Amino acid sequence: MSPSRNNKDTSVTPGTVGEEGSVWGMALTPRLAQFAAAARHEHVTRAAHELGVPQSSLSRALARLEGDLGVALFARHGRTVSLTPAGRTFLASAERALAAVEQAAESVRSDADPATGKVAFGFLHTLGWETVPGLLREFRAEHPRVRFSLVQNYGEAMLDRLRAGGLDLCLTSPVPGPEAPDLVARRLDEQRLRLVVPDDHRLAARKRVRLAEAADESFVTLEPGYGMRRILDTLCAEAGFRPRIAFEGEEAETIRGLVAAGLGVALLPPPVIARPGVRELTVTAPRAVREIGLAWRAGHPDTAPVAAFKKFLLGRRGQLLSG
Repeated sequence: MSPSRNNKDTSVTPGTVGEEGSVWGMALTPRLAQFAAAARHEHVTRAAHELGVPQSSLSRALARLEGDLGVALFARHGRTVSLTPAGRTFLASAERALAAVEQAAESVRSDADPATGKVAFGFLHTLGWETVPGLLREFRAEHPRVRFSLVQNYGEAMLDRLRAGGLDLCLTSPVPGPEAPDLVARRLDEQRLRLVVPDDHRLAARKRVRLAEAADESFVTLEPGYGMRRILDTLCAEAGFRPRIAFEGEEAETIRGLVAAGLGVALLPPPVIARPGVRELTVTAPRAVREIGLAWRAGHPDTAPVAAFKKFLLGRRGQLLSG
């Protein structure tokens, strides 16, 4: 039976809405709470009082709902009502629908509240051991109920995810510049890079080295697409050579392990914990650093918790990293 309305409503027929949505959903959704209240109280007057509407209005709304569905949902005994078998079936679905709407509303309210919302935060693998946990611990001391969805990835993949809306903020390197007009980025800190060599290497006794002195070495490095790979290629070009790549990997500590095994040398940020089997040499020329920056989508409004965390991170300029 097609939903019908009284003279105050607009008549509709199922199927006429097409891609805009279900006509049944539009016709029935506003009445689900009314129906559920009447079913819960089994009394129209008490349900009307709970909803803050006149009893006569609720009675008419329930009658229209039954008319639209073409079934009796209630057996009436004056103002007392009881559910019919069809009413019990409909109530189960109505309660699920109302619960889903309430959950969605609560999620939106929560995410807009700086005390309880959520931040989708991305960062480089090399920042996940110590830097990010320390930042989160400090931030949550002031915002203990903010929730985080954490994503570790390499730079380009993380920026793609940021653009797609899967992240609110990310710590990345190199810092996006004018070549990424859809993003906003701010430099937060820089990290000195080390030439990592096996502990029996010809340079292992040195504390400092020019990168050109490793021109004839085989390099163990991260795969193309990683920020550190771009930095290696750029610095080697400045030093006058093109690195000979022996192995490519996806994680800095694995790279150190390959160096310890004598499979090449590497250019890496300093480790959190010293690894046996390698020596970490300061590179004096060219200046070997990687900049770490915070990036977010241009023109995209922040929720309150995202704005709070962004302000916190920007306040850590020059104090984000060590080493």
